[in-house]
Amino acid sequence: MKTSYTEERPDGYRETIQRGLWGVRQMGRGITRGEGTRQERLQRLKTELASADAVVIGAGAGLSTAAGYTYSGERFRYWFGDFADRFGIEDIYSGGFYPFPKEEILWAWWARHIYCNRYIQDPKPVYGNLLRLVDGKDYFVITTNVDHRFQAAGFDKKRLFYTQGDYGLFQSKTPKAPVTYDNEAWVMEAMAAQGFVRDASGAFVPPQSGLSMEIPSALIPRDPQGGKVVMNLRSDDSFVEDAGWHAASAAYADFLRRHERLHTLYLELGVGDNTPVIIKYPFWQMTHDNPAAIYACLNYNEAYAPRAITAQSIVLDGDTAAVLEELL
Repeated sequence: MKTSYTEERPDGYRETIQRGLWGVRQMGRGITRGEGTRQERLQRLKTELASADAVVIGAGAGLSTAAGYTYSGERFRYWFGDFADRFGIEDIYSGGFYPFPKEEILWAWWARHIYCNRYIQDPKPVYGNLLRLVDGKDYFVITTNVDHRFQAAGFDKKRLFYTQGDYGLFQSKTPKAPVTYDNEAWVMEAMAAQGFVRDASGAFVPPQSGLSMEIPSALIPRDPQGGKVVMNLRSDDSFVEDAGWHAASAAYADFLRRHERLHTLYLELGVGDNTPVIIKYPFWQMTHDNPAAIYACLNYNEAYAPRAITAQSIVLDGDTAAVLEELL
């Protein structure tokens, strides 16, 4: 059941998922890896970016990976080396599901997890470069990423739809109302409590003397009623779609409706096969239904399109960061 503030609004999230599921069944299983040379594809994408009436950007985890937000290796060791040594955790993603023995340790982990993926400056200017490419265009962004990088780079907040949540928000563990809570002040306090120090730019860095893997019990986050909180990340039916989420979903639906017959570029960046129903399948279907539309897929080792829209597709396999720089 919809709550009162959404009853008159379209739900772009669920509407496009249903359209995409229907459309992909009609298009069959055949795929294309693209036509023409790499340079010809780049030139075609440049032309489409310049001439399109509108650009719909669909972004997945691969875009943030290209921007330097890797979840393993050296970056993981920098922020979580002590957790790796004590608990055997191998990457940031799996650490989010680890059964830590105490809440004080759990929330020490999450303070670092949130900070290094939500509140730092981008390691690489990928999001800034993307904004330069669409600056002045009529654009809208839908993303499954939860790291807030679009808004941090300067994209218009009213043109963004974060479908799966936000590292910057808490919600009640047993929500009775569709509300979320900003966590920035708590994150900064929890980072300092573990011993992180500020560098000359004001960013937290590990100290030379070591870190605590616990926060004080009094610092365990709670909702305004004193109840337990969890991250506002979609994992089950308890995920809170707050007023801002519903407004963004409605804005997405309205944008698509206003451009469904125009020369629209559906630009898919770093979307893998984990959740194709949210971005990939709807983009295919909307391109198929509009002869004036173009579908562009940029991805590393996962770039392809349905054969049914081969003539309307631009497929580029490779590092998205490098492709965006070439386009500029």
